[in-house]
Amino acid sequence: MENYTYSLFILTFTTYLESKTFLSTFFILVYLTAVIANSTTIIVVYSDRHLHTPMYLFLCNLSIVDICYITSSVPKLVHMLLTGDYTLSFTQCFVQMFFFLLVATMEDLLLFIMAYDRYVAICNPLHYHSILSRTNCIRLMVFTWIIGCINSTLATLATSNIPLCYSNTVPQFVCDFKAFGKIACPNLGFQLYSYIGAVIFGFGPFVCSIISYIRVIVVILHIKSSEGRKKAFSTCSSHLIVLSMYYGTGMSLYIMPPMKDPRVYELTFSILCAIITPMLNPLIYSVRNKDVKRAVMKLVGWKVRGE
Repeated sequence: MENYTYSLFILTFTTYLESKTFLSTFFILVYLTAVIANSTTIIVVYSDRHLHTPMYLFLCNLSIVDICYITSSVPKLVHMLLTGDYTLSFTQCFVQMFFFLLVATMEDLLLFIMAYDRYVAICNPLHYHSILSRTNCIRLMVFTWIIGCINSTLATLATSNIPLCYSNTVPQFVCDFKAFGKIACPNLGFQLYSYIGAVIFGFGPFVCSIISYIRVIVVILHIKSSEGRKKAFSTCSSHLIVLSMYYGTGMSLYIMPPMKDPRVYELTFSILCAIITPMLNPLIYSVRNKDVKRAVMKLVGWKVRGE
C-alpha cells in the first residue's frame, strides 16, 4: 500500500479558478469564525467564576472539540483548493482520519453528556451537585478523551490494513472512515466494526440524549407555573438546537433518498456536519444564553444592567 497515492476528489467543486477562489475564501471565513467564536467561549467561561459549573465546563470542552474538529479538515481543504494539489500520502490520510474520528467521537459523547447534565438539573435538581461534582465532571471529560482515542486508533489501524480494490480516490473532502470503506476491498471485519462503531458512538449517544430530553420535557410540562416552564425550557433549548442540527445533518448521510449519484448529497451534508456545525455551536449558545451574554459584556468592559 505504501506505493499508492490518494487523490481526494472534491465532488461539488469545479476546476474554475473563480470557484476555487470563492470556496477558499468561504472556508477560510468559516474557519476563522469557528476558531474565534469557540475561543471566545473558552475564555469567557474560564474568566467568569459564575460560569464555573458543570454545564459550562461541558460547553467549554465542546468548544475545544469543535476547534479541533474543524481544524482536522478545513486547513488541508483550503490548501488543496489554492494549490490544485488534491493528493495525500497514506500517512497524511490516516493521520487526518485519526484526528477526524477522535473529535467526531468526542462530539457525540459530549452532546450526550450535556443532555444528561440538563436531565439531572431539571429532573433531579436536589442531587445535581453530588451527581455532577467536580470530580465526576473531570472523570467524564477524561472518559470522552480515552474512548475517542481508543475508537479512532482501532478504526484507523483497521482501515490502514485493508488494500484498495476500486479506486485510490476517496469520495469525500476528508479522509473519512466511512468514505474510505467505499474504495477498499470487501472486508467482513471492517464492515462489522463500522456498524458496531456507528451504533455505539453514533446511534447510542443520540438515543440516550433523546431519552434524557423526553424525561426533561415530561417534567417541564408538569410545572404549574408558565414562567417556571419557560425558564426550565430555556436552560436546555440551546442544546436541543445544537443536538438537532448535528444529528440531523449526520443522520442524513445514512438515511439518503434513492438517487442516481448520491455523492454530492453526501458531501453537502458532511460539510454541514463537520464544518458549519462547529462554527454555529458557540453562536447558538451565546445568543440564547443570558449568562454567556452577560459574561461576554463584562469581558469587553460593557456595563451589565442590574450590576
